[in-house]
Amino acid sequence: MIRILHTIDTTGPGGAETVFTNLVTGLDHKQFESFAAIRGPGWVCDTLRKNGIEPIFVNSKGSFNIGYLRDLIKIIRRYNIDIIQSHLFGSNLYCSIAGLVCRVPVISVFHGFVDTNQSERFMPLKAWFINRGSRKIVFVSDRLKEHYVKKLGFSASKAVIIYNGVDTSVFYPRQDDSIRIELGLSSENILIGAVGNIRPAKGYDVFLKAASLIYHKHPECRFMVAGQGGGALYESLLELRKKLGLEDVFHFIGFKQDPVIVFNNLDILVLPSVSEGFSISTIEAMACGVPVVVTKSGGPEEIVEDGENGLAVECDPENIARGIMRLINDPELQASVKDKALSEVEQKFSLRFMKDQYKFFYNQHKSMPNGKG
Repeated sequence: MIRILHTIDTTGPGGAETVFTNLVTGLDHKQFESFAAIRGPGWVCDTLRKNGIEPIFVNSKGSFNIGYLRDLIKIIRRYNIDIIQSHLFGSNLYCSIAGLVCRVPVISVFHGFVDTNQSERFMPLKAWFINRGSRKIVFVSDRLKEHYVKKLGFSASKAVIIYNGVDTSVFYPRQDDSIRIELGLSSENILIGAVGNIRPAKGYDVFLKAASLIYHKHPECRFMVAGQGGGALYESLLELRKKLGLEDVFHFIGFKQDPVIVFNNLDILVLPSVSEGFSISTIEAMACGVPVVVTKSGGPEEIVEDGENGLAVECDPENIARGIMRLINDPELQASVKDKALSEVEQKFSLRFMKDQYKFFYNQHKSMPNGKG
């Protein structure tokens, strides 16, 4: 039995948090015993508890939290942890240091470009600790790996790519009109949506501007964003929506607990991100048989081959609108990209495939430097 401590310093929901909960709850209990150290209550906590995992709360707030490091070391020793699996920059840094102290191998996972940047304080020192303390540094796309290795000094020899995976036993095409009914849509309306929390990198201002271009040519179209929102950015998006005259046709519906329902209400998914490490929502939509239009924002280009399993466009309103209208006007293209996407998700982006790759590294833990045994 291999005992794994999984850590993340956010409470979710989000792409990294989804991967985290899938790994904690989805490993074979006969081979692996999973422990989860998280910041506190929230979506991550609720998801773990629904799956029978009681998380360990640790205070991970702050730029240099000695208490967090001390708590991690205590947990590692108390539960005789064999491997530490951390997600996102903060947890990767603290876990790498804790792994060095306890002589336990660490697998650090980076999920996005926004995790950190070159101007961050003490970046070379932080990269040094992660390079030294991590036995493998996982990136969820090749573009992300290139960024961290070439620009931020992360170890190329320890870097590996593992694409995020989607559970195709949960995400698959099915009939659902519940959200369309809530929004008062008819069968003639085309619903175009984005799924993801409201953050600057998601490019929802670009989506709004693209929606305005589409609506003037296709007044049957309706638009929505499903994701947590609030604060100044959300208010600015509402102001832009009003300015564009889209208040009756562009909807912010908030976070939905069951994303499968969201995807199966959509006619087209758009990913308007200006920066994206991978994109869980894209492969979830593809698995549900929804044609996708994504921006060339990093990781999505490794998921979508333009014109084959979706459309990949530049991140500006005109190109996004052009891509969406290309699908609207070409039902045969819609059908062909959906069929290809369904096949590729199963082959390249399934949860089973992702877990198998992580399990390969877990099973190597005894031969890893600093590994116990």
